Amino acid sequence: MRVVLQRVTRGAVRVNDELVGAVGEGFVILAGVGHADGEAQAQWLARKIAGLRVFEDEGGKFNRSLLDVGGGCLVVSQFTLFADARRGRRPGFTDAAPPEIAEPLISRFAELLRAEGVARVEMGVFGARMEVEIHNSGPVTIWLDTDDLMRV
Repeated sequence: MRVVLQRVTRGAVRVNDELVGAVGEGFVILAGVGHADGEAQAQWLARKIAGLRVFEDEGGKFNRSLLDVGGGCLVVSQFTLFADARRGRRPGFTDAAPPEIAEPLISRFAELLRAEGVARVEMGVFGARMEVEIHNSGPVTIWLDTDDLMRV
């Protein structure tokens, strides 16, 4: 799995001008699923994200986690994180898992964030054309790829 994690003051997702998910302080998580991804990758990411210390303490240092600040997560599925743009001008997406694999794993990932103690977890609509509003705080943007990180 791959995610782009953005620390936000607020984030929202709309489908056809209808608000379908929103959070205040916390993370907007753009999440993609690859062919080899499963429960282990979703668990690892949920645990990593819940405990990632990227919120400032009183001294301005990154010493607080999402759990420490009581923040929420807005999870938005994004198969384009698996774009292959090495050749030509039109990216290919064959490395992204098909919807019948990706959709349940994105939902499971959101459940696992809740199980880690994240107070509020909202989601976009899988496969929909979404308008995502991200008010990046810092800015803090982090790329996590389970192919790279689970080897450590």
